[in-house]
Amino acid sequence: MFKKILIANRGEIAMRIIRTCKEMGIKSVAVYSTADAESLHVRFADEAVCIGPPSSTESYLKMANILAAAEITNADAIHPGYGFLSENAKFSKMCAEHEIKFIGASADMINKMGDKASAIATMKAAGVPTIPGSEGIIADFEQAKKLAKEVGYPVMLKATAGGGGKGMRAVWKKEDLLKAWESARQEAKASFGNDGMYMEKLIEEPRHIEIQIVGDSFGKACHLSERDCSVQRRHQKLTEETPSPFMTKALRDKMGEAAVKAAEFIQYEGAGTVEFLVDKHKNFYFMEMNTRIQVEHPITEQVIDFDLICEQISVAAGIPISGKNYLPKLHSIECRINAEDPYNDFRPSPGKITNLHVPGGHGVRLDTHVYSGYSIPPYYDSMIAKLITTGQTREEAINKMKRALDEFIIEGVKTTIPFHRQLMEHPDYVAGNYTTKFMEDFEMEEL
Repeated sequence: MFKKILIANRGEIAMRIIRTCKEMGIKSVAVYSTADAESLHVRFADEAVCIGPPSSTESYLKMANILAAAEITNADAIHPGYGFLSENAKFSKMCAEHEIKFIGASADMINKMGDKASAIATMKAAGVPTIPGSEGIIADFEQAKKLAKEVGYPVMLKATAGGGGKGMRAVWKKEDLLKAWESARQEAKASFGNDGMYMEKLIEEPRHIEIQIVGDSFGKACHLSERDCSVQRRHQKLTEETPSPFMTKALRDKMGEAAVKAAEFIQYEGAGTVEFLVDKHKNFYFMEMNTRIQVEHPITEQVIDFDLICEQISVAAGIPISGKNYLPKLHSIECRINAEDPYNDFRPSPGKITNLHVPGGHGVRLDTHVYSGYSIPPYYDSMIAKLITTGQTREEAINKMKRALDEFIIEGVKTTIPFHRQLMEHPDYVAGNYTTKFMEDFEMEEL
């Protein structure tokens, strides 16, 4: 087992890793930028090293500085958390070259799964369902027509150089294909100077459901059930829950089996998630794989009584996994509390927290790094806490969340607490009837 782990991250995830290190009897090293000198992870780690100025490119993304901090403190492993360098193949390789264990995927694994085209090709080879569509750029309209017939309507035309929704057209029937093909190409040409198009099956009423997996260095993998991450704004998750209200036993068995097959096919080592889009007919398709711990991992921990960070560290130390799959025994919901103003298009709201009261009680967990008097820096992600509630049923978890949000007082900055409080009473959310499009129609009510 490792003697000392350097945590190449900040905020609540750094605190989360420090706690597990203490429980495992492992010394911890915090790294921090000058903007984070007063952060709790600096205070609670056994050692702390300043690695640069506020800008993340000069601190948390500065590989040489982080490796130097690991060497001067004699750390034998680095835990990257999520974000920053957690899925950086070059950093994983540099750690290996310096004989410091990177608690995450190997450089080869990150390269394989980081590139979308390569990941999809790998998953196809593994027999995992992927979104049907063109293999590459479509040559002409005749090929588009033939492909749409093979894939089956509805289909989505996408510009190969696309972004921001430009050059995208949903086509519901063959009579509309020509018009959509011509207008999408014109828009793509005008926006990107490239009118190359590809085609995918249009996923109807999509839900974003991910399967948590863990793989060991002996080629064995298991899954720890699913998380529903469909409530998103601009592709940023706002809240997550497990089990998914959309899930059935048959679908969980199939998705879990596909995720384990994917992990074992690439001989994945560590904690990761296989992310799927699931349509209204309960067909599921591989979207991507995250080769790191996820922000939303606590809800999985709550429903199966399992420390995922401990498992990550154990696997990295060469300890085999049990190999059994885990099913949720309870229901858990996570709300991401961001320093943002939900009444002003979720604009970031950095500044000093003048007053803080945190919720507690049975079935309430709060992962955070902030305190009364803490100044939220403007340089990083705006998430300041994760509020997690767990109950015997979904209804109980929602009721606990409403009560916990009412108790959660943060003054001095704007936060997303009012948004989550309204979400917990939205009829469609309460009914479990939501997709990735949910936020398009959501409007904040004045309190």
